[in-house]
Amino acid sequence: MAAAGMLAAPMVAVAGPLDLYIERTAMAAADLRCGFFDAGLRAALEAGRVQTRNAALRSGATTGDLSKADARARASAATVVCDSEAVSAAAAHVRSAFEGFAKLRQITYPGETADWRADRTASAEIHRWRLAQQTDFASGQMVFGLAGRDSRPVLLALASFNDGRSPYGARLVLRDSARATEPYLDPRGGPNLARRLPPAGAQRTYAAEARSKAGLDLRPETMRGGWAFRFPPEAAARLSTLDPREAVAVEFLFTDGPAVRRVYVEVGDFAAGHAFLRMAAR
Repeated sequence: MAAAGMLAAPMVAVAGPLDLYIERTAMAAADLRCGFFDAGLRAALEAGRVQTRNAALRSGATTGDLSKADARARASAATVVCDSEAVSAAAAHVRSAFEGFAKLRQITYPGETADWRADRTASAEIHRWRLAQQTDFASGQMVFGLAGRDSRPVLLALASFNDGRSPYGARLVLRDSARATEPYLDPRGGPNLARRLPPAGAQRTYAAEARSKAGLDLRPETMRGGWAFRFPPEAAARLSTLDPREAVAVEFLFTDGPAVRRVYVEVGDFAAGHAFLRMAAR
């Protein structure tokens, strides 16, 4: 009964972010045992679960809190009786709640400094941004995120510079979770993303694998020209594990003048948006 109550609890209005994370994790684990949902709804539940993870972190939960929550949720799911009336009712409740979400094709995830815009509309002929954050910085513009024709987009940084200079390379800098298990966050808060990147000793860097001129299909209307840099798939996977409150940086490399220009990206709900895109692949 306790396990069934936990599975049914996501619709309780007073539940906090960590409670919702536990409940959705428990339901996802129970679904693996009992097969409550089809692939589309299962993917929708996962996207919602990741979003509640981020909400819990924003509300002050630590990675340790989440690990304990995972263990509690999976232990509860392991004890459910799949065909019991209470558990079946809980599954039906979740199915009703997520059916509408599973049909969405576009969604915007608000951030503190910038939004992630997700689009899983089918397109086999043109490249489009699937999950993108646009940034205006002192010397130009950048769009960063996942782009492609199909359900397997690649991680790109597309940038133009007001002085017309062309970078020969780029690299993505983010927290190395093997060296730093918790994010570096300025206790003063505020929108300064530079204070949300870890020191050099706790960073990991991914060099861009490819460089090309920015195509019209991905370039914003306000951007004249520009260059696109593709990062390895591992970088996108690593980005999905980060805390939504921290930042990553894209460093563009030049042969003359300032050798490096750094542009910051708020991690935000990248992981939730990434999970939302995977709904299209199922």
